[in-house]
Amino acid sequence: MVQVLCVVFQVGFEMIDKLARKEGVLMNTIQSKALIGIGAIEEVPILLAKPQTYMNFSGESVGSLAAHYQVPLRHILLVYDEMALPNGVLRLQPKGGQGYHNGVKSVMGNLDGRRNFPRLSIGIGHPPGNMDMKAFLLQKFSTSERRQIDGALEQGSEAVKTLVLSGFSEGISRFNLVQKYKFHKV
Repeated sequence: MVQVLCVVFQVGFEMIDKLARKEGVLMNTIQSKALIGIGAIEEVPILLAKPQTYMNFSGESVGSLAAHYQVPLRHILLVYDEMALPNGVLRLQPKGGQGYHNGVKSVMGNLDGRRNFPRLSIGIGHPPGNMDMKAFLLQKFSTSERRQIDGALEQGSEAVKTLVLSGFSEGISRFNLVQKYKFHKV
């Protein structure tokens, strides 16, 4: 059983880098237009992938790798930035739609339109005011935003490990509930 972890946008790449460091996976091979590393989380084999295409075409890598390694949909985890979530908030789902995310749309298109694969969304918030979306996505995080993202990457890597080892369990449900109210002050 291979878990394929694929990503879209910069914070998703940071999550793959964090997982690779924690699990000792070398990201040193190019295959299917992606930088990949093969390793394991405990005894479970994993393949980490960072598509090297434009985000809107990242599905080409995911579809090709899934076919080559014969990975069932339920063993693909898509990790990506999500502007619909507040900065640093994570959401782990067993399946879902594409929303307005062209990278997710590309992945679904390259998996024959199927959407029954898990995904980990990492919130990056909305552009302030009338700021251009592309400019927002390319800017650096402020110090406080960076702290929130770093915390999210740590929590996300633990959630991915739990998901790989236990599937969608009560622990994942609790994880999502905690995330929902993460930055609310009482």
